[in-house]
Amino acid sequence: MATISSPETDPSLCKLPSFPLAITPIILTLMLLGLQIFYFGDFTPHIPLALGLAITSLVGLKQGLKWKDIEQGMLHVVSLALPSIAVLICVGMLIGTWIASGTVPTLIYYGLTMLSPHIFLAAAMLLCSVVSLALGTSWGTVGTVGLALMGIGSGFNIPMYWTAGAVVSGAFFGDKMSPLSDTTNLSPAVTGTDVFSHIRNMIPTTLPAMIIAFLIYLVAGFVMIHSGQSSFDNIASVTQSLESHFNLSVWLLLPALLVIALAVKRMPPIPSLFAGVLAGGATAMIAQGAGLHDVFTFASSGYNIHTNVDAVNSLLNRGGIQSMMWTVSLILIALSFGGALEKTRCLEAIIRAIVNRVSKFAQLQTAAACASMATNLVAGDPYLSIALPGRMFAPAYRGIKYSTLNLARALEEGGTLISPLVPWNAGGAFVISALGLGISQGNFENLLYIPLAFACWLSPLTGILFANLGIFSPKATKKERQEWRDKNELIAAIEGID
Repeated sequence: MATISSPETDPSLCKLPSFPLAITPIILTLMLLGLQIFYFGDFTPHIPLALGLAITSLVGLKQGLKWKDIEQGMLHVVSLALPSIAVLICVGMLIGTWIASGTVPTLIYYGLTMLSPHIFLAAAMLLCSVVSLALGTSWGTVGTVGLALMGIGSGFNIPMYWTAGAVVSGAFFGDKMSPLSDTTNLSPAVTGTDVFSHIRNMIPTTLPAMIIAFLIYLVAGFVMIHSGQSSFDNIASVTQSLESHFNLSVWLLLPALLVIALAVKRMPPIPSLFAGVLAGGATAMIAQGAGLHDVFTFASSGYNIHTNVDAVNSLLNRGGIQSMMWTVSLILIALSFGGALEKTRCLEAIIRAIVNRVSKFAQLQTAAACASMATNLVAGDPYLSIALPGRMFAPAYRGIKYSTLNLARALEEGGTLISPLVPWNAGGAFVISALGLGISQGNFENLLYIPLAFACWLSPLTGILFANLGIFSPKATKKERQEWRDKNELIAAIEGID
């Protein structure tokens, strides 16, 4: 006997809340975040999000849920993100051991001596794009190559937020377009399409965004250098300091090449990154004379160096598992908040209200992208921002006979690309921590990386523009419509079973 789950058949489900009730915990949480960040001037969103979780739980209790049900919803979303948290921990170890091994200092050294300051930002975006495309992980790219690029940018006296914007643009582009990426596979899975058709359908919106971003970074590089933003004396002091404190050699890049090679062979991200940790630790012992206990310390607590150059100290005194704990705690609270919003069906009520008010394709595409962005903003989870709107919007696309490839693209653009632009989101928290942007210490200037990550927000805007122009917006093929009919007939048959 088969039945459809409902509040009557499944006590762990609650009735759909009204729109005003559903949006109340979200508005109150955003108000608390604004109070903490802009009034108190303290960028520690943990407590406002925890209070938001408490408010959402009260809504759930009002709707007839038990605390156990809400807790299960929270733990469900957290469990889905545990692989990402494991990646975060691996990246922390990777940063510590790769600095100690000389891998990151070597990348910084050769970058400063070989790259032109004028083209640095454009080159940084392209390099991160290629590495992320190969690795299939934006986090791995940001925490390794991105960290080295931050050092090179500092040597060129380019503001941190400009370099971070270029790194994020490239890294999350590669994550979006790589068939190895988890979000790139999640979007078509939720919408009932295949991953390679999904990637091909993203090219028309992604390529223009990347070209525009590249040109902006290229022009910005020449403008900043022309206006005296880069000091070649600073480059000399950084390179000399690196030479005096590390044995630098091309072969120290082997740990990085190992990780890239494993990714190309489609090894899972966590074993690949941990192999890089082991290679970095071994290289630190062989090339830099570190002891085994030193390597353990670097992996756990990060690298520590004291030179006469402040720029080198601030760049290399970082890494280790412990450096990621602020980010991990934020992610856990944000994901719990997102899980409570999903379990109480608050997000579902809001998205359903949106879906019921749109009928034309352009409106639907715009609403899907904006719903994904909004879910990223309030739930703090890129996976939830893809999965939930994907389930809610898919029937509407089928109803107007447009391919759900359009939906998958909107979800990827609103989910994957916007994630690093929300500071309390899993992606944004990681970027801030890994690149050492210092937001938690009140340096709000570095939040300028958000508007400067041009590719991340230009891509969804391009998608919305194309939808309103009616171009690059495929309608459902005969094969796709037949698959929908077959699925509907199967559901109808199941519902008819007593």
